[in-house]
Amino acid sequence: MKTTAPLPANESDRLACLHQLCLLDTPPDPEFDQLVELACLLLDAPMGVVSLIDENRQWFRGRRGLSVQETPRDIAFCSWVVADGAPLIVEDAGQDPRFADNPLVTGEPGLRFYAGFPLYLESGLVLGVLAVLDTQPRTLSEEQLRRLELLAGQARALLRLRWKRQMLNEQGHLSDSRLARYEAITQGAAAGIVRIDGRGRIREINDYALNLLGHERTELLGQNVSRLMPAQWAEHHDQYLHNYHEGGEARVIGKGRRVAALHKDGHQVPVHLAVGQVRRDGQGDDAEFIGILTDLSEMHRAEQRERKAAHLLERQQRLLSVLHKGLTDYHALMSGNQLWAFLQEALRELTGSDYSLIGEVLSADTGPALKIHAITDLSWSEESRQLMLRLQAGEMLLTNPDSMLGQVFAGGQTVLSNQMTSDARRGGFPPGHPPLHNFLGVPILDDGRVIGMYAIANGREDYSQELVAWLEPFTSTCALLINLYRQLNEREAFTEQLRQARDEAERASRAKSEFLSSMSHELRTPLNAIMGFAQLLQNNRRTPLGERQQRQVEQIYKSGSHLLNLINEVLDLARIEAGRLDMSLEAIDVTDVVREACDILSPMAQQQGIQLLMQPGRCGTVTADYTRLKQVLINLLSNAIKYNRPNGRVEIGCRRDGKRMRISVRDTGPGIEAHYLEQLFQPFNRLGAENGAIEGTGVGLALTKSIIEQMQGEIGVDSMPGEGCEFWFYLPLEAPAAVTPVAEERPLREAIAEGGKRVLYVEDNPANQRLLCDLFEDLDDFELACVHSAELAFEMACASPPDLILMDIHLPGMSGIDATRLLGRHPRTRQVPVVALSANAMPDEVRQARQAGFRDYLTKPVDISRLLALLNELTGDTP
Repeated sequence: MKTTAPLPANESDRLACLHQLCLLDTPPDPEFDQLVELACLLLDAPMGVVSLIDENRQWFRGRRGLSVQETPRDIAFCSWVVADGAPLIVEDAGQDPRFADNPLVTGEPGLRFYAGFPLYLESGLVLGVLAVLDTQPRTLSEEQLRRLELLAGQARALLRLRWKRQMLNEQGHLSDSRLARYEAITQGAAAGIVRIDGRGRIREINDYALNLLGHERTELLGQNVSRLMPAQWAEHHDQYLHNYHEGGEARVIGKGRRVAALHKDGHQVPVHLAVGQVRRDGQGDDAEFIGILTDLSEMHRAEQRERKAAHLLERQQRLLSVLHKGLTDYHALMSGNQLWAFLQEALRELTGSDYSLIGEVLSADTGPALKIHAITDLSWSEESRQLMLRLQAGEMLLTNPDSMLGQVFAGGQTVLSNQMTSDARRGGFPPGHPPLHNFLGVPILDDGRVIGMYAIANGREDYSQELVAWLEPFTSTCALLINLYRQLNEREAFTEQLRQARDEAERASRAKSEFLSSMSHELRTPLNAIMGFAQLLQNNRRTPLGERQQRQVEQIYKSGSHLLNLINEVLDLARIEAGRLDMSLEAIDVTDVVREACDILSPMAQQQGIQLLMQPGRCGTVTADYTRLKQVLINLLSNAIKYNRPNGRVEIGCRRDGKRMRISVRDTGPGIEAHYLEQLFQPFNRLGAENGAIEGTGVGLALTKSIIEQMQGEIGVDSMPGEGCEFWFYLPLEAPAAVTPVAEERPLREAIAEGGKRVLYVEDNPANQRLLCDLFEDLDDFELACVHSAELAFEMACASPPDLILMDIHLPGMSGIDATRLLGRHPRTRQVPVVALSANAMPDEVRQARQAGFRDYLTKPVDISRLLALLNELTGDTP
C-alpha cells in the first residue's frame, strides 16, 4: 500500500516563494549540476539531485545518474523532507514501510538508499532537497553526514544567489537595491565568491574568500586571479580564458572540480571551485565570471587521517600475517629449512629496507657469538660471496663485541643510526661493500638474556624508536621461535640415544603392558561373574542352598577372592597403565559402521570435491569391536580423501570370502610407489610426505594394523601408481547375536510404573547384566533397568531421572566417564548419583573417574555387600 507524505502547514507560502524564485522549467544550471556531482563524488554515490517540489511534481534543478527530469510528487522521497522540514536518511527503502511499495523502489531505478537535506531561502519554507541516492542499502558515518550538510548549505547559498540574481534582473543593473542585496549575498555567503572580468582581473571578492586565502581586498582588486592559484595552474589560466572566448573547450568554466588555492603565506588550500559566466553576452573585458570557492580543508584533513589510518591498519595486518604464519606453520617451515629465511625477508619488506639479517646468540670461549640464520646477500666479489655462504651455513660466527652488530648481540643494546656515513660507532667497510646510510639493530631477549638479534639497513625512511616499538610483537615471536628451535635441536640430540634403547624398552614395555592389561581387565571381567553369582547363591532367600552346597559355594567365593587379591597385589606393585587397547568383540553389522564413518567424513570429502561411494545393499555381520572398527574405517577413508586427486572418488566395498569378510577402501589418487610398500605400516614413517602440505603423524596405519590384528583380522594394500590404491582388511564372519532374554533391556518407564527406587544399569556385557538382574530380583524396594550404551542411558535419564545410575567405564560409543560428565551438566540429571562399576582398578583410573563426577567406584568382581550398602547410602533405603 503506497504511503504519501503529508503537506506542510505552510504549503501555500512555500509554493509562493518557490514560484517567485523562477527556477522551475529553466535551462540547466552548471552550478547546481557541479554541486550534485561533488556530493556524489564525496559520498561515493551513483545518483544525486537538487530537487524542487511544486504542487504536483518533483522537478530536478540539478541531477546526476538519473535520466528523467521530474517525477510525481506523491512518490518522491523528497516530499517527506519538505513535509518535515528536516533531513531524511533511508538506509534500506525495501525495509521501510513508507517506501517498500514505492514505484521508484520496486521499479526503475530500484532505489534502496536515500539521504536528503532541506533547501530553503527562509527558515521553515522548504523549497527542495539536496539528496544522494543508491540502488544498494547503505549507512552514512557522522563525517559523511556532515559533508552532505555542508554541501546542502552551499546549495542554499546558490538558491539565495539565484534569488538575488532574480531580484537584480527585475530591478535593473544599476539599482541601488540590487547592489545592496548583491553585496549582502556575496559578503554573507558561507563560501568564497570572486568576480573577474574577461581578462581574468579580480573585480570583486568577498570577505570569506579574503579570510580563506589571507589577503586584504586592496591587494587583489585589479590583479589577475591567477595570483590565487598554485604555479601548475596559474601559468595556464589566461590561455584557458582565451580558448573559452574563441569558442574552444571550457576547462574550468561550467565544470566544478576539486582544486587547490594559494594562500598568501604560500601553502595550498584545498577547495571546490565552481565557475559560471554572469554576462553571457559579454566579450573580452565586458565578460564577467563568478567563481565560488568551497573550503575543503577539514574534509581534506579527514581524508588524510583516513588514508593514514588505512595505511597503519594495512601495515599492522601484514605484521600479524607474518607472525601468524611463523607460528602456525612453524613445523612446515622448519622441516623445509625455510623459517629464518621467511622471517628475514618478511622483516625487510615490513620495514621497507634493502638489507636484513636474523641470528642466534651462542656462548663461545671468548664470550657471546652470533650465528647468522638468514641474511640478505650483499656480496660484491667472489671472496665476499664465499664469506656470505659460510655465514649462512653457520660455519662462521661473529664475535667482535665492538662492532655495531656486536653492541647488539654482545651488549644487548638497541643500535639506531640514520647517519651511517658520519656515525662514530661504524667500523670500516672493505672496498666494494655496498654503502649503508641507515641501520637498526634490535636484541632478542628471553628473561633478560640476549638469545638473538635482527638488523635492517638502508630503509626508505629514517628508523625510529616508534618503529622499534611497532616491531615488538615480531621481536617476541622471534624469541619464542628461537627457544622452540633450540628445544627441537635438543630433542634431536636425545633422539639417537633414545633410539638405541628403544627396542629393548619396547620389548619390556610390550610384555608388561600385555600382562597388566590381561590382569586388570580380562581376568577381572570373568571374576565378576564368578564371585557375583557365588554371593547371590550364598544369600538366596527364596531357594536356600543345602549345607553341602553352601560349603561348595563358599569355597568358590574364597578361591575367587584369593585370585582377586593376587591380581591386586601385582597391580599395586606395577603401578603403571596398560598399553593394550580395550576390545569388546561382538556381532557388528558392517553396513551401519560404514555409513556412520561416511557421515562423519562427508564434510571433509565435500570440501575437497571427493565422492564417497558405498557398495549398495547390506554387507553382513562380523565379529569386531564397534568403536575400533569405526576408527579403522575413519582412518582409511580420511587417508583416501587426503591423498586423492581433485574431483576424485573413494569407493567402499565388502564381500564374503569363506569364513571372513573382506572390506576395502579404494581411491583414485597417485598410488604408492612399490619401494614404499614394505614400510607402509611402520609407525612414524610418512613415506617421504614429511615436507608435504598434507598433515599427518605416520601413526595411523600402524595403529590400524594393530587394531585389525587384535580383532583376529588381516590388513594389506594393492597399489596402482598413477591410478590409485586399495586398502583391504579381513574380519571373521559371525551371525547376528540373538537377544538374551535375561539381559533384555527394560525401559526405565516400565520400572517406574511398578514403584520402588529406580536404578539404571549401563553395561554392554550380557553376563554382567544377568548378574545384576538376578541380584535385584530379591530386592523388593528396587527396580532395575539395563541399557547397553551411554547414549541410550542419557536419553532415558533425561526423560525420567532415576534414583541411582550404575555405570560401566568401557562402553561402545561414548565412554562411561564422558557420559557422567554430560549427566553432571544437564539440569535434569545433575543431582542423580552415578557409581562406577568397572573392571579397571588402576589408581589413576579410579582418580580420573572420581574427577569426572562419579559418586563412588566399585571394581569388578563386584562386592555385593558393598553394593547393597551403597544402595542404602545413596537412596536412603535398606535393601
